[in-house]
Amino acid sequence: MSDPLPSQSAAALLAAFPIPALLITADGRVLSANPHMRELLASTVAEGQPYVAVLRQPALVEALEATLKDGTPRKTRYLAQSGGKESVYEAFTAPSGTEGSVLVSFLDISDLEHAGQMRRDFVANVSHELRTPLTALMGFIETLQGPARDDSVAHAQFLEIMASEAARMERLVSDLLSLSRVEAEERLPLRDRVELGPLLASVRTTFATRAEEADVELVAELPAEPITLLAHADQLLQVFTNLVENAIKYGGSGGKVVLNLRRIDGQPALRGQPGVLVSVTDFGAGIDPHHIPRLTERFYRVDSHRSREVGGTGLGLAIVKHIVQRHRGRLKIESELGKGTEFSVLLPLGVEI
Repeated sequence: MSDPLPSQSAAALLAAFPIPALLITADGRVLSANPHMRELLASTVAEGQPYVAVLRQPALVEALEATLKDGTPRKTRYLAQSGGKESVYEAFTAPSGTEGSVLVSFLDISDLEHAGQMRRDFVANVSHELRTPLTALMGFIETLQGPARDDSVAHAQFLEIMASEAARMERLVSDLLSLSRVEAEERLPLRDRVELGPLLASVRTTFATRAEEADVELVAELPAEPITLLAHADQLLQVFTNLVENAIKYGGSGGKVVLNLRRIDGQPALRGQPGVLVSVTDFGAGIDPHHIPRLTERFYRVDSHRSREVGGTGLGLAIVKHIVQRHRGRLKIESELGKGTEFSVLLPLGVEI
């Protein structure tokens, strides 16, 4: 049989672990705990304490007790609170190789849990977004095949609605594919030199007619000197197309939308690098402050009913966020109720991004 590991040797060994860990003796007392473990528990862990007083969650206590009895490794979940945030750990109990003692180690799986929840939410949201137009289409098809089979007026009315619902699904699928591509390319290097002035001028031209129809003055304030940066032209075009389209749709009540480009030097947000700031400002109703932190979440809408009415999928700003991140930039949203909203995109001008 092995001799019990001395406390000092146990402490030196556990200190080398990159994750929280502690050693429990055969009689159920703490032999040693590493600094990560003490930080996790947010309290003083004294040698000789009963493990029940240190690890107070029943599932872990039961797993540790069973391992002490039969020497079989076990795994369970452990929840910890830190700064008002809950973290999730996988706790492993296993014989340490010394006389009856058990090593307890903790692996932080909070990010995996969060990613899993995001995937589940994403599937649920996509299902919900598709279910409504699909249900409408199925209902209209059944009506056209049955009671309204010979009603030409109903045919025209229902087909128009069906076309609208099909277009809504097409926009959703298109945005989902776009988001998937952007996420897949987020870590790829940027290789194209893009001049921003002509790109933004093309956005203004694209929306000139739509702005006029909405009784909105669309102004582009672009400098005379060329501003060029390393970027993906199509993705940047997608960013500013989305922002200008949103400004006309949701902020058009102010009667004016301003697209502005200017160069800014020594930006702290860009670690002192020179950058460019592109802002899209409307003078409409504005956005309640409590919505702003969540605007770039997938499927988050300030006004769900209105967003669907004007063709929004709830994915546009999520796409914008990922593209800006790929360009090592920053997206800032400022709004005041009754006065309007400004979306600002800050991008670095460095040769290497």
